[in-house]
Amino acid sequence: QVHLVDSGGGLVQAGGSLRLSCTPSGLTVSKNTMAWFRQAPGKEREFVAALNWLDSRTSESVKGRFTISKDNDQNTLYLQMNSLIPNDTAVYICAAQRGYRGFNRAYDYWGQGTQVTVSS
Repeated sequence: QVHLVDSGGGLVQAGGSLRLSCTPSGLTVSKNTMAWFRQAPGKEREFVAALNWLDSRTSESVKGRFTISKDNDQNTLYLQMNSLIPNDTAVYICAAQRGYRGFNRAYDYWGQGTQVTVSS
């Protein structure tokens, strides 16, 4: 059974940084497609970034500020978030897709989410 555990969220002032982590069990980050999504109150879930062994993709809304990466030895996915703005406030959710079907295709597994709040 696959479980994704998100962590690293918190309260930060605008301009600050946070690093989110996602550690899966029952799944290897190096062999699958991993992604971050976010959902703000009253809004639909939004794609943030994804990567696998072939490629990576980052949403235009966070490009240049957020960086997705992974540590294969630690079997962990990261999202480094810099220059945070209040509009980045959301629950950030890790997701995994078995193999690779496309960054914009359905994901198979989801974490529980970690809250990021950016104050002005």
